[in-house]
Amino acid sequence: MVSFALFEQCRHAMTTTKQRPASTKKEPSTRAKRTSRKGPPPLNAQEVLGALEGEYAPFPWEARYDATSEVVFTILSQHTSDRNSERAFARLMERFETFEELAAGDVQVIEECISIGGLAKIKAPRIKQVLNLIIERCGNLDLSFLREMPLDDAKKWLKELPGVGPKTAGIILCFSLGMPAMAVDTHIERVVKRLGLVGPKTTVEKAQDMLEEMVEDHQVYPLHVALITHGRQVCKAPRPLCPRCVLEERCPSRPGFEKQEALRVKKREAAVAAKKKAEAKVKAAASKKKLQASGSRARSVPAGRGQTGQGQTEQGREES
Repeated sequence: MVSFALFEQCRHAMTTTKQRPASTKKEPSTRAKRTSRKGPPPLNAQEVLGALEGEYAPFPWEARYDATSEVVFTILSQHTSDRNSERAFARLMERFETFEELAAGDVQVIEECISIGGLAKIKAPRIKQVLNLIIERCGNLDLSFLREMPLDDAKKWLKELPGVGPKTAGIILCFSLGMPAMAVDTHIERVVKRLGLVGPKTTVEKAQDMLEEMVEDHQVYPLHVALITHGRQVCKAPRPLCPRCVLEERCPSRPGFEKQEALRVKKREAAVAAKKKAEAKVKAAASKKKLQASGSRARSVPAGRGQTGQGQTEQGREES
């Protein structure tokens, strides 16, 4: 009887031990949650524009050239400085009074006019080709009709011209026609990728479309000018001036640049220390050489020189 009761107790204990909770899924720890929220919240284009407007505004829009002039000017500005492209454009306009004359002009003459801008052998035939293609498609060189087209259609029309890419199309539509087209150059591309507004592998064309969607139509031009100004003055390549940046506290790239700067400082200090050590070593070697030279001169005095003098003295005494 006792044995049977003992058996039942043991069986009950084993059954209870084998029971498991219905769910074994672990709840995320507080530490994991805290890690996922580490760092400031990501910036958006509206916040970036607001901060940069406070630093660089105002950004009044004013047409730089008419659309056809902008086409020619942007071709001239490719792979050269603003100053050189402006001088090349001025010389071109001095030689040809109208774009119709330029379209009919001799390529060699065009090349001579724009030589100061660089790549004249490529740009001269391209300018002539583009102008003649516009005449062929429109019957004239007036591109103001693009303003009435949907933005994507206007971009597509311009990008069908040789030498006109996404950036050039954006510049023509924005700067001459006042359309909400974003033009992304190297400065803007660098800034928006550092700020995390677009991904690091985003293409220029995709970045332009994304930035246009991030702000209102009337904010596209101010955003373009604000970003390009910030890229030229503060967010420089390869070493941005982070302490001067109004977006420093929220910039996701800042810690990486601070780490790079700390490494540069460390290397610079190590180089200075190594230089001082080398100079000290050279100085010590020079001192040692000087001492060795003094010792050599002392040892080179004849041993009998003092004895001869003493003998002469004694001889003089005897004679006296």
